[in-house]
Amino acid sequence: MTHRYVLIALVIFFYLSGSAFADIEKARDLMEANRFQEAMEELKPAAKSGNADAEELIGVMYAMGLGVERDDVRAFDWYLRASLKGHPGAQSGIGWYYETGRGLTAPDLVRAYAWYVLSAIGGDPDAAISQEEVVKKMTKEQIEKAHVLIDDYREWLYPFR
Repeated sequence: MTHRYVLIALVIFFYLSGSAFADIEKARDLMEANRFQEAMEELKPAAKSGNADAEELIGVMYAMGLGVERDDVRAFDWYLRASLKGHPGAQSGIGWYYETGRGLTAPDLVRAYAWYVLSAIGGDPDAAISQEEVVKKMTKEQIEKAHVLIDDYREWLYPFR
């Protein structure tokens, strides 16, 4: 009897996941067509259910002021939600916010470097370039501190890499 409930739960999960994926693709199409309000309406339900792709795209919209007033604090928050779920694009966004300090009290190169490295581990092709640029601005001690953070997060975000 227990296996039956597990099977039903899996079917429901995959059905809802497929639906959320379709909403994300529709939202991307709407964004490409500059229909940002409609894209946001497609993204909200998926983001509320914890979909990292939707969270990252909402972060992009706030970061760039696409269909919403640009809001760096909200952008950072949406990127952070997706980053903690292992979304490499959002992790790169977090790295950029830490590097520039935009929307924060000050830049934080240690955290910027750490998030760029994590993003590169996750497969973001541009993160390695950002990592190379930010490391040029860092001291040896800052790099060592960043690697402590990287080791902490890597085990949690990417246990098999």
